[in-house]
Amino acid sequence: MPDQLLYALEVMLNGLMAGVMYALVALGFVLIYKASGIFNYAQGVLALFAALTLVGIQQGQVPFAHLINAVTGLHVTHFGWTVPSVIAIVLTGAVMVLLAIVIEKLVLHHLVGQPPIILFMATIGLAYFLEGFGDVMWGADIKTLDVGLPQGINETIEAVTDRWFGYGFFIDNLDVVATLVAVALVAALTLFSQYSKQGRALRAVADDHQAALSVGISLRFIWVLVWSIAGFVALVAGIMWGSKSGVQFSLSLIALKALPVLMLGGFTSIPGAIVGGLIIGMGEKLFEFFAGPLIGGATENWFAYVLALLFLVFRPQGLFGERIIERV
Repeated sequence: MPDQLLYALEVMLNGLMAGVMYALVALGFVLIYKASGIFNYAQGVLALFAALTLVGIQQGQVPFAHLINAVTGLHVTHFGWTVPSVIAIVLTGAVMVLLAIVIEKLVLHHLVGQPPIILFMATIGLAYFLEGFGDVMWGADIKTLDVGLPQGINETIEAVTDRWFGYGFFIDNLDVVATLVAVALVAALTLFSQYSKQGRALRAVADDHQAALSVGISLRFIWVLVWSIAGFVALVAGIMWGSKSGVQFSLSLIALKALPVLMLGGFTSIPGAIVGGLIIGMGEKLFEFFAGPLIGGATENWFAYVLALLFLVFRPQGLFGERIIERV
């Protein structure tokens, strides 16, 4: 097999793995959209906040240490212990549930029946607040996240591809783990959305808040539930991205790459988030590989948005989104 084709196959596989990482963030957007009909601008910051909280709990860091030291003149930073990764993840999950309850009580509860644009603006404010709150709570320095996930080149894939093709593919172990986790999440969330009573209630709430209330659906419970699940998905995404590139405030910008993923897959489809992520990840890597040298490179910065723009023109509801028909 020609070397150029082998390189292209390796690039494609790495692109698919990168697409899974994008899809993990996009899943949180889909969940919120299915429950409220809005694009949750804060989802990327939720992933950042979850990763910051996980690292802080793991390392025994004192929350608001900088603020405490500035006010009291003390020099406290850590409690003096470390927390096992599994326990730290469980505690961080509890924090994300508590955060969902606070968001519902202080923000969403007061916006029942408001137009979607009002809810969208609320998520923008929430994103900036959480980013600043996370900075004050855990500090703005770059942190290393290690929960024991395997990293480095997958030797099994390298050996198998070397035996089949005479060329070993370099696939990161972390990307393989992210793929398996994403498949499990999509399966669980799809079953929950389609076959559970709460999943059907989510769709009812998204269609009409007041109508859902009139048939006995607890809007407060649904919003707490869906924001809790979105927080859990954000935690998973934060673990994967934080393990890959460190926990820093640029982590919240992964939300920008999730937007074209949603445009391709559809804002209301959980499997669509995965398919959209795979298309974006593979497409940008292959386009950079084949066309990048011809047009000066750096195509990964804009390829996803151009592809999303084409979908908006020819299929605005995405591949798996619901076609909305309104009578005028």
